[in-house]
Amino acid sequence: MKKLSSILAVGGLFVMSTNTVNAMATTATMMQDAPAEAEVGFTQMLKEMFIQGGAGFMGIVLLCLILGLAVAIERIIYLNMATTNTGKLKQQVEDALASGGVEAAKEVCRNTKGPVASIYYQGLDRAGESIESAEKAVVAYGGVQMGQLEKNVSWLGLFIAVAPMLGFMGTVIGMIQAFQKISAVGNLSASLIAGDIQVALLTTVFGLITAIILQIFYNYIIAKIDSIVNDMEDSSIVLIDMLVNHKK
Repeated sequence: MKKLSSILAVGGLFVMSTNTVNAMATTATMMQDAPAEAEVGFTQMLKEMFIQGGAGFMGIVLLCLILGLAVAIERIIYLNMATTNTGKLKQQVEDALASGGVEAAKEVCRNTKGPVASIYYQGLDRAGESIESAEKAVVAYGGVQMGQLEKNVSWLGLFIAVAPMLGFMGTVIGMIQAFQKISAVGNLSASLIAGDIQVALLTTVFGLITAIILQIFYNYIIAKIDSIVNDMEDSSIVLIDMLVNHKK
């Protein structure tokens, strides 16, 4: 169910992004034929600036934004589904241990979603051997669950770093083209280089906008992961204490 929800969310994002690109292309065609309006909306202005920036670097920056948002939405869905009411789970496992033993507690964990319940199950599964075995199983499986929580987050960090660098590269290339024109003509004319400088600065603006948007999602995801990991660590300690008391 988690994978299906994530796939549907990512698919919806790509469909939405495709429609946005098509809308931009349609807008560009209409702008060539329609007269200029006195007042232009913010969205329309962004579309015009995107088109003026050129399809090369601006398209790559847009691709970074689309892929970054896809990763961010998939992670947010996964992390929200992995969040468990640990207080309620602890109480249910403790009551099950007291009334039905280890098997009853394992059944509670099987019926509960999330990494905390999975860690509880692994510890309870080794409880028949020794407390040390249960503790080792909890620690080992906790590392596996942390890897699942942090999956693909590094790609989001990559897009955050690449987007502004692509923008800066577009700026440098635009400035080089402007100076080449000055060198070819032999005199400095603002109208001659204004277009190239505008394109150069637009690529930087959109690169920074992309990085800012993705950075907000990245910080939220990291905070969510830290919260779940803290719950996992606290719950692991509580589980070992419950097993010790159960064996007395």
